[in-house]
Amino acid sequence: MGEAKRRSIQGLPPKAIKPDRTKQVDTSPRIASWLPLTRNQADRFVALTTKGAWVGIAALVLFWVTVRFIGPAAGWWTLADG
Repeated sequence: MGEAKRRSIQGLPPKAIKPDRTKQVDTSPRIASWLPLTRNQADRFVALTTKGAWVGIAALVLFWVTVRFIGPAAGWWTLADG
């Protein structure tokens, strides 16, 4: 016997559906009424792009150090200005 049938025979109400806890609704105000972005989404975007910018800066510094110092020291290439 299924759960729904057993509950109806016993005179119980249908089983309540639990709200999905993984899907949270963003209740922060919108940036503009016509723009479908909220303040929380904008803040998360700024935080993500800031981290991405720092990763890009670090990658650029690592690339520069490799081209300027590591490559010539390892004999991979010679510098044109040296």
